[in-house]
Amino acid sequence: MENKKIGIFDSGIGGVTVLKAILKILPDEDYIYYSDSIHNPYGDKKDEEIINICDKIVQTLINQNCKCIVIACNTASAKAVEYLRNKYTNIPFIAIEPAYKMVYDYSYNEPTLVMATKGTIESERFKLLYEKYNNNKTYLIPCVGLADMIEKGQLSEIKTYLEKNISQYRGKIRNVVLGCTHYPLIKSEIQEVLGDIKFFYGAENLAKHLKDILQENNLLEKNTGKIQFIDSQNLTEKEERFFSILRD
Repeated sequence: MENKKIGIFDSGIGGVTVLKAILKILPDEDYIYYSDSIHNPYGDKKDEEIINICDKIVQTLINQNCKCIVIACNTASAKAVEYLRNKYTNIPFIAIEPAYKMVYDYSYNEPTLVMATKGTIESERFKLLYEKYNNNKTYLIPCVGLADMIEKGQLSEIKTYLEKNISQYRGKIRNVVLGCTHYPLIKSEIQEVLGDIKFFYGAENLAKHLKDILQENNLLEKNTGKIQFIDSQNLTEKEERFFSILRD
């Protein structure tokens, strides 16, 4: 009998940063990672289109024997998770979201920069989070196009983009919320521009929550730790880069 798997999807390979956090506490589960490079990026798409895209990916993952699904994309989480939970009531969905509450919990009085996609920042889900935990010292930056540059590995363009868009906050902020799963891949480049800062990112909390949900539903298993990679464009270079980052 085929082992049940944990399905994880993102608009590209950025969700590898989420999978790395999950593997630290659930190394023996089997995984399928779905990289939707054909529709990348999600951040500039309309809600209905994002929901339809996510729905098709979820159907694919369920057909691949997934017992729960991790949405490793902040935009997809913000726009589609409620729809997916209402449609697929027999499968748990674990959704990443910007770690703004962590600032409230651990660093409330310090100036904060939230970097996220336009879609995430404009979403109702994020607005509720922001209004609830607003420290009144927060700057919101919709980083249009940045995730796509990271996905393509365009390092020189990334450095130019960061210098142009966030250098004005150097010395003014202490916390940086990485509100896109791609952004942890360029932490060192962000730090070069902003200097001495603290990063807040939701992957570790998501991993703990995932383990709790699996326990509550009697879905924890000791399998082989196999990781299967699927790319919607069947791009070999995406798979190679994904596993390179995962091993790093």
